[in-house]
Formats: sequence, structure tokens, C-alpha cells
Amino acid sequence: MTAAPRLARPDTGAPEMPEARGEVSRAVRRRLRGDSGGLPDGPDVARLDPYGEDLHLALHLCYGLHHRGWSGVADALEWDPHLLRTRALLEHRFESALRHDCHDRRDADEELGALLVEPAEATGVSAHLASRGEPWQVREYAALRSVTQLREADPYLWVVPRLRGRAKAAMVAIEYDEFGCGRAEHMHERLYAELMADLGLDPEYGGYVEAVGAEALAVANLSSLFGLHRRLRGALVGHFAAVEVTSPPAAARLVAAMRRTGAGPAAERYYDEHVEADAVHEQLVRREVVGGLLEDEPDLAPDVAFGIAATGFLEDRLGARVLDAWADGGSALRTPLES
Repeated sequence: MTAAPRLARPDTGAPEMPEARGEVSRAVRRRLRGDSGGLPDGPDVARLDPYGEDLHLALHLCYGLHHRGWSGVADALEWDPHLLRTRALLEHRFESALRHDCHDRRDADEELGALLVEPAEATGVSAHLASRGEPWQVREYAALRSVTQLREADPYLWVVPRLRGRAKAAMVAIEYDEFGCGRAEHMHERLYAELMADLGLDPEYGGYVEAVGAEALAVANLSSLFGLHRRLRGALVGHFAAVEVTSPPAAARLVAAMRRTGAGPAAERYYDEHVEADAVHEQLVRREVVGGLLEDEPDLAPDVAFGIAATGFLEDRLGARVLDAWADGGSALRTPLES
């Protein structure tokens, strides 16, 4: 086996790699560090918990190559055939589990309709934070979500060349808004970094990967899984729809949480922006992105439904993990935040 290239260009803004969480993530990490040793094979990956720490850290390391990379890791490794083979094994394990656990999904219209129905009494993490969350819990939640939110809109851009007509135009319109309408200071990922700074957290990209558990990594990995595969374009659109449709009511609750706990103006601004912007996005994504895609490719309806269901499934797992930890008086992070 040929040796892996060693060093990337300096000053790329790439984060430090987190430590391994098992044999598979350790092997992937060694490969990224330039070790030419072996990578896990099919039986190794098949033994992994599909929602566990080792698999999702390994997958996150692989996906990081397609985002900003990792500090000290060669750019050329993005297309290393050995890493790509390992990534494919990890993806198959993860996707197969999701398809099994979301097997009772409804069709795309029913899944979308279910998203639009707000329960009479909201539950979940945002409801907890709005009504009785403590400042330390607000900070933990912000750190947990940072793995996704500091690259908030990036994975959705991969689907743009795979769409056409109404779906493509509407997706680009929504993404233009997510990226600040051409102004860097208005990009949603920038607003989230400012929220973190208001909360006394490290706003650097990838700063809390080490601290978050498999549930948060799985949420982040899902959009990369869907975005990197043309065959999963329908699932990515479903994922996008689930995020945009459910965002405004959750964001309104989080605005209340930020104000009640005195989180600061930038923390409030991020969620205020999502109450307003995502209410518009919700209409566009349902009518034009999903509607346009299914008009062009009606056979993708089951994939759209799968994308919606998988998103809800993983978000529910993360929410349950967070609330269970807090109910026991403990941290929802692998490493609690410093005061």
C-alpha cells in the first residue's frame, strides 16, 4: 500500500482532528496523519453500532475532508481510494440502519404534512430551554449544535447541480439567503459564531467536535451522507425540507430562551433571523424545491420521505440524549464546558 501524503498547506482554517473513539476511528485517524497502515474491512465495520461513537467519529473524519479538511492533513487525501472505500463501508452501515429504523415512513406529502402540525404543547429541547432551561444548558446546547450550525448551509450546495427547473432555482434562492445575500457578516454560520461568542464559547469551526457525542455527530453526518451522493438527492431535499419547515417554531422558542437567560444580543439575533427567514423558506421549500423535484422526478418521492423521516429520527435521538442527561443533573457533552 502506498504511503499517504502528509501535510496540507498551512493556514487553511481547518480544525484539529479529534481523538479516536475506537479501533475504526483510530485507523482512519492514523491514515489521515500519514500512516500507510491498514484500514478496517467490511467485517470490522459490520460489527460497529451504526449510531455509535466509533462509527460516527470515523465517518465525521472522512466527511471533514470534503468540508474544510483537518489541520495537518493533505488535501489530496480527499480522494484517497482506501479512505473512500472505508467511507463507503461506514456509510452503508449507517444508511442501512436508518432505512430499517425508518421503514414505516409515509409518502412525501404525508411526511411534509406531519411537519406542519405543531403539537398543542411543545416538547423537546427547545421547549425545555424556553420554559425552564438554565444558562449552562443554553451554553451546552449551543456547543452541541455548533458541529452542524457552523457549516449550516454547506452540504445543501452539493445538490444544486443535481436539480433542474423550479427546484434548482428555489434551492439557490434559499441558499443565497443562508449565505448572507452576498455579505459575509450576514451569513448564518457567521451569526452562529457570534451567538457562541455571546455565550462565552469558542466560535471556531470544529471547536467542539471533541466534546459532542455520537448523537450530535450523526445529525451532522446525515447531511453529508445525503449531499455527497447523487442517488440520495431526493433524501437531501427531504432533509432540507424537514430542517426548514420545523425551524421557525423551534427558533421562536429559542429566542425566548436566549432572552430569559440573558444570553446576549447576538445570541438572540441568530434565532430571530431564523424565525423570520425560515418562515419564508418553508413556503419555498415545500412548493418549489420539493414540488419542483417531484414534478420532474416523481419516482424520488420515497427518497424525499426517507430524508424527512431520517432527519426526525436522528433529531429525536439527540433530543432524548440531551434531556435525559439534564434530567439526571449531568452534562449532555462528553466533556462538560468550563464555567
